[in-house]
Amino acid sequence: MVVHLSTLDLSLTALFAGWAMTDEVQRRLAERGFGDLRFNDGVVIQHVLAAPLSITALAERMGVTQQAASKAVADLERRGLVRREPGPADARTKLLHLTGHALAAVEATRVLRRELQEELVAEYGAERVDDARDLLAAVIGRYGGDDAIRARRVRPPR
Repeated sequence: MVVHLSTLDLSLTALFAGWAMTDEVQRRLAERGFGDLRFNDGVVIQHVLAAPLSITALAERMGVTQQAASKAVADLERRGLVRREPGPADARTKLLHLTGHALAAVEATRVLRRELQEELVAEYGAERVDDARDLLAAVIGRYGGDDAIRARRVRPPR
């Protein structure tokens, strides 16, 4: 059975469009020397970018066990994206910090997302792109997702 994209409902269309754009960002990141990054790395990076965190705080924000957060952090640490440093108030508490490589990846990702937006504007026009973003933002707000985005606590649906 052939699926025509125009027959998909809005939620699937938005989801698949986001995936397609994310895949393109990942492809371009690899071209720029960040081939070691995975989409799921951003889940941890977004929290540590806001402020250094303990693994306990990271696990709470991500809504996962400390064991799951520790495993993710160990992988990011092994790949040179995060490092642990003693906390200023208590040296026994180790706080996670992003490395220079991770910060460069964050900046490269921001640049690439802007480039994709500019490409869409050039192809479809600013009004259509703005209307699409406004509609999707309104849908997010309608179903209560805006607070999670502002708090950097976005998680996939259960």
